[in-house]
Formats: sequence, C-alpha cells, structure tokens
Amino acid sequence: MIRILVKRLASSIGLYIYLSCAAHAAGLTGPLREALMQTGVPPEGVALYVKEIGAARPILEHNVDRAMNPASTMKLVTTLAGLELLGPSFVWRTEAWLDGTLNGDVLEGNLVLKGYGDPRLTLEEFWLFLRDLRARGVRDIRGDLVLDRSLFAVEEIDPGRFDNDPTRPYNVGPDALLVNYKAVRLQFIPMEQTGDVRIIATPDLPPISIVNQLTLGPAPCDVWPERPAADPLQSRLTFSGVFPYGCGEKQRSFSLLSRNQYLLTLFSQLWREVGGTFQGGVHDGLVPERARWLTTWESPPLAEVVRDINKFSNNVMARHLFLTLSLTIANPPATTENAARAVRAWLLRDHLDFPELSMDNGSGLSRSGRISARHLADLLAYAWRSPLMPEYVSSLPIPGVDGTLRRRMGESSAAGHAHIKTGYLDGVRAIAGYVADDHGRTFVVVSLINDPHAINAQSFQDAVIEWVYAQAGRCCRE
Repeated sequence: MIRILVKRLASSIGLYIYLSCAAHAAGLTGPLREALMQTGVPPEGVALYVKEIGAARPILEHNVDRAMNPASTMKLVTTLAGLELLGPSFVWRTEAWLDGTLNGDVLEGNLVLKGYGDPRLTLEEFWLFLRDLRARGVRDIRGDLVLDRSLFAVEEIDPGRFDNDPTRPYNVGPDALLVNYKAVRLQFIPMEQTGDVRIIATPDLPPISIVNQLTLGPAPCDVWPERPAADPLQSRLTFSGVFPYGCGEKQRSFSLLSRNQYLLTLFSQLWREVGGTFQGGVHDGLVPERARWLTTWESPPLAEVVRDINKFSNNVMARHLFLTLSLTIANPPATTENAARAVRAWLLRDHLDFPELSMDNGSGLSRSGRISARHLADLLAYAWRSPLMPEYVSSLPIPGVDGTLRRRMGESSAAGHAHIKTGYLDGVRAIAGYVADDHGRTFVVVSLINDPHAINAQSFQDAVIEWVYAQAGRCCRE
C-alpha cells in the first residue's frame, strides 16, 4: 500500500511539474513576471527564450518571434560566422613595402604600409612591427609614409553621429590600416599628498592637449568625470570637477585625431624610439607595382580575436571581422553589403533561415540591427553542436568572473555558471548565451528588451540567469 501511495504521489508531483513547465513555456513565470514589473518595462517589450540543450521544446518562451534590436549580442552572429567561414587559425596581415632605393640604411623614397584589416594592431604590436622593419636594415626614411587602405570600401564616418560622443573609441570607424584603435589611453592617478590627480597619456602624442582641472574629494566611485569637455578641432580634452579619492586609479580611452594624423604622429614617435629618422608627411595611396616587399606582420589567430570581441564587446574589432567576411564571397574591396550576404549564405547552408535578420555592421552598435530571440537561440544551439564550440563558448563573458560581466552578479549563486554575451543601447538591453546548473544540464538563454525603460532592466535579466540556474532544471525534460 505504501509503495502504491508513493507511486501516486510521484505521479502527482510529476504532473504538477509538467503543468508548470507548460505554463512556463507559454509565458513568463511568476518570479520573473514580478521582477519585470519592478523595471517598468511592459511584457510586450520583452522577448525571452530558455531551452535545455538537447531538449525537444523550450521550457520558457515569450514574444520570441518578434524581430528586435539585439545590441551587442549581434556579435554572437558575427563571431560564429567568422570562426566557421575563416577558421580559428585565420590571421590578418600588415605589409611594409619600399617605394624607392635603399642605399645602405637610407631609403630614398616612400615607405608604404598596406593594411588587410587587422583588428588588433595594438600599440605594442605596431612597435614590434616597426622594430622588425628597422632590424631589416631601414633607418633613415627620406620620403613620405604612404597608407594603403584599399581592402575596405569604407568612408570617413562622423564619430559623433551615433550617440553624440565622438571621442569614444567604440565610435571609431573600420579602417583596413587601423592602429591601436586610433585611441589614447588616459590613466587617472589620485595624489593624496597634494590633493590633485595626475593624468598619464599612452601614447603621449604631441597634437593632443589634456587640460587637467581635477581635484580630489569625496564622491561615489561610480561618479567621476569620465566624459570631459572635448574640442576635437583643437584635439583638446578638459577634465574638471571632483575625482573620488577613495576609488583608486581609473583609466579611459579617447580618440581625437584623424586617422592619418594619428598614424603619422604615432609612427614618427615610435620610429625614433627604435632608432630611425623620418621627416616626411603622410598620404593615402596604393602599393606601386615598382615597390619592393620588405616585411609582413601577422595578427593573433582569429580564435584569440573572437575572445577579445566577445569578452570585452569590442565594436571596432567586430566591424573588422564582419567586413572580412565579405571577402569570402567577393573580391576586394570589402563591403558591409557583401558581408551581410556572406553571413546569410552561411546560415542557409546550415539550414538556419533567419528572414528577419538585419546586419549593417556586425557589431550591434546600430539602430537598425534586428533578430528574433528564437533565431538567436537557434544560433546558440547550433554553435553548441559545432566542432568549434569550445573556442566560441569560451569567448563569452562569465558572470562575476571576467570580461564585461566581471563585476556583475558576483554575489549570485549563478556566478561562474554561465557564459553570457550582453548588449546595451539606449532603449535596448540584451543577454544571450548558456547557463549550466549544478546537475550538469546546460540551457540556451536569450532575453531581448526593446523599450524606453530598458535601462532599468538589468535586474530582470540577472533574475533570468538566476532562475535558469536554480529553477529551470526542475521542469520536465521531453
């Protein structure tokens, strides 16, 4: 009799869980509904999809077929396409050519640099490139610096067009010969003995003027003058106000110079540091047929670049990768139109038909980008089955551990149990990725919010991750 009662009780519990799962699949659960209400975002502004890897059906879906702006979670599409179409060992090149006669260590002519879209030609990498060039016998350059950017068909863009913040490096446009993201990193060091703040610029470029009017004082750590008064025409940044003395050092990067002025100034400075001399100017051009190849620099492999793109949500690098995809279906110059065609063809090849997908730059820094929560989840499920899954999943930030989520959800029980890409624009908040529970089950999770109150929705999306970690596994598995 006891065995029969236990069996009936188990059946009743199983039926309850089954019905609960069915309710979840039809819409938001009670706790998540309550968390959403606190944000001021209406249910129609939210898309939410949760599905266990390998399950036949999702355990939660809400508004999943609406085409929505995914913000930076669009990078999930770009980076997976890059890994599969280019391969994890793909590298970008930067070449140096001599357009003139090399007499001993004197170049009587121009030095030509040709870029192939390297998205991670940092200050350190560029210095090593020039050091290699110097070691190959060139010291005195008596011509100009010629920059061949012809691989990308992109024009100068207005860096303030997107959000009226033209000095931020994420607004820098793609450039086949982009060096150090065209940025200067400023370190803010509080000097408690003198009551002021020291600002150190790296690289310290003469055309850029830093006006430091900061004083130390009491203030919350998240309130400090990270947005200075900027005068791009004069290449000047003015910092004023109170810097919070109890928060330690801070750093921010800014972009003020035109791409040619930046590269000329940086090249001249670094070339002197490696023992060279140069007094020429700079202009765009092509590698002449008469030019002689001198050396080639290679980027880190794509698997490393993808990690930088997703862990730190690097928009410029994502745009470079996106444009590079254009070259898989068409000859140079690379265009965003051909890049979008390449991504769509790749998706269709793998039976992923996303008719609502709209990609204009591949980074998600866009007002027109669109994808549905269902299809973004389908992409993540496909990636989990891909041979390149380890490279892809490991590129996503881990809540409470690293990347853009290093300081988020650190006190949550779900910290360290998820790989999640985030996205944020005015009116948009998004998360997409994988959550693992303590029973070895992994879930695909996508939440897209498009609403004027989206700025308040971080707590809701954190609650989604926590719910999946703690509760989703209790739902029935078909």
